Amino acid sequence: MKTVALIPIKLNSQRLPHKNILPIGGHPLCWHICNSLNQVQGIDEVYVYCSDEVVVEYIPKETKFLKRDKRLDEDCVKGFEIYNQFIGTIDADFYVLAHTTSPFIHKNTVEKALRAVLEGSYDSAFSAERIQTFAWYQNKPINYDINDVPRTQDMEPIWVETSGFYIFKKEIFTVEHRRIGHKPYIAEVSGIEAIDIDEQKDFDLAEQLWNAQKAMRGHEDDE
Repeated sequence: MKTVALIPIKLNSQRLPHKNILPIGGHPLCWHICNSLNQVQGIDEVYVYCSDEVVVEYIPKETKFLKRDKRLDEDCVKGFEIYNQFIGTIDADFYVLAHTTSPFIHKNTVEKALRAVLEGSYDSAFSAERIQTFAWYQNKPINYDINDVPRTQDMEPIWVETSGFYIFKKEIFTVEHRRIGHKPYIAEVSGIEAIDIDEQKDFDLAEQLWNAQKAMRGHEDDE
């Protein structure tokens, strides 16, 4: 069985220009998820899928590069079309779809989720943050009875996809046209692992947390 990781990268991001190559923690943003996935046991190859070869300068050398059509960089193009083009080119039994915007996803988190899928207990997996508080949608509470308000610790949690990573069997995508199957494993992430960088404020927060972690590690080393 072959497992391939796909990291789609667009260098002309709109909301935060040049987002994927902005420096954080001494490396470009796109370097971090590549580095983590290269360390995951069970992943055979890690690919960056980008229309510009210059991205090779910003990723670890062991990461493979596959050039994609510039048309796939257009704002109107949905992720499904990008994944479909990649899967039609690079064959595998299992795929790990990850995004540069979640630079703090830990290799152990991906490894555990991948193992759950490879062992056959689940047909897919995805990273998500547990939300266990009062939530509303379209002017209605969605996880509690407004006439019988429970304690938050007794509530059924809501799981919010972080888009950090998705893992799926090839058939889930090629036959079902989905990246989440019928029996998914939910990989819980929280705190720094749950960060998804889309705008400048997200990047600023990620940078502050990185520096805080670095300072904390330095303090521990001094003790």
